[in-house]
Amino acid sequence: MITTSAAPRAVYLHIPFCTNKCHYCDFNSYVLKGQPVMDYLDALEREMEQTVKLHPPAEVETIFVGGGTPTVLLPKQMEHFLKLVAAYFPSTHQQLEFTMEANPGTTDEDKLAVMKSGGVNRISFGVQSFNNELLAAIGRIHNTDDVYRSIENAKKLGFRNLSIDLMFGLPKQTISIMEETLNAALALDLQHYSIYGLKVEENTLFHTLYSKNQLPLPTEEEEVDMYALIMKSLKDSGYTQYEISNFAKPGYDSKHNSMYWRNQFYYGLGAGAHGYMSNHRHVNVKGIEPYINSARTGLPVTERFEVSQKEAMEDFMMVGLRLLKGVKEVDFMEQFGVTMESIFKPQLDRLLRMKLLDRINGGYRLSDQGVFLGNEVFGAFIE
Repeated sequence: MITTSAAPRAVYLHIPFCTNKCHYCDFNSYVLKGQPVMDYLDALEREMEQTVKLHPPAEVETIFVGGGTPTVLLPKQMEHFLKLVAAYFPSTHQQLEFTMEANPGTTDEDKLAVMKSGGVNRISFGVQSFNNELLAAIGRIHNTDDVYRSIENAKKLGFRNLSIDLMFGLPKQTISIMEETLNAALALDLQHYSIYGLKVEENTLFHTLYSKNQLPLPTEEEEVDMYALIMKSLKDSGYTQYEISNFAKPGYDSKHNSMYWRNQFYYGLGAGAHGYMSNHRHVNVKGIEPYINSARTGLPVTERFEVSQKEAMEDFMMVGLRLLKGVKEVDFMEQFGVTMESIFKPQLDRLLRMKLLDRINGGYRLSDQGVFLGNEVFGAFIE
């Protein structure tokens, strides 16, 4: 029987508006111009109200506002939104982590002041690169000056937990360009860095170009070299790689994302959001108007399904092994009441023989080789 704590302690809220659509982005996001922002926030409030009636929260430990670009909201809209969050998900947790995603250039001092007074204490900036030509080529509308100004403003307003996202494997990106970006990023001396490899997703401009053989991507060997450089550079600079794509100073791991990687329940609210509560996963209605209309008549959920014990066990292994500290037998036993080996011994033995996993005290983790071949490891646990 799944024994994950029934009341979620993590909240994800989706603000789907962006200034523009990046060439690689397949997220549920929409260009801001002409959108009914306040109607959307009203619909989000209705979803919050209905959700907490059905599933009252435990003491909330993490809140994450993603998008889209939440920081395209005007200061008054931001203030209204944050008051709603505080009303429906109040928290007195002493170490509450309240993260908001932001794009460089969308956070002036007035907006940052609203965010801080509204409880936000962590900002994750979507930087992607410190090469202006590369930023333009992938459809970003900011430049490196915007990055420096945004980070400076955030520090000035008192934010002490800052993260930036970077990408590798981008079109025409070289090892030397990646190295320059890493040097510039590390010079900022931030608390956290997330660094992701490009995935060419369907329904994106990059996918169209790729299908026409017009997307000049680095070779697989170059991508591996970039990833190796990333890991070495962050380690040499004093950061711990605690997850395949994430690096932090001590005490600054992303608590919210760690909820996902530990297969914990979480609220998912907003257009296209995913949630996991009471052994059920759900997916919300996509589209601004469809979401608004759906929230007027009930919960704006388009799909809901029960997670079986077996599926939950598979999820535990797949997401847990993303963490470099690995998965522990005691945690598996606590959630499911059986041993890891009694369910997955053939897969674990095979991955050990392939030297993709290491056995650790009371569990398993990715080997040095397995970090590069994570998808092969994770796929082994899906029947």
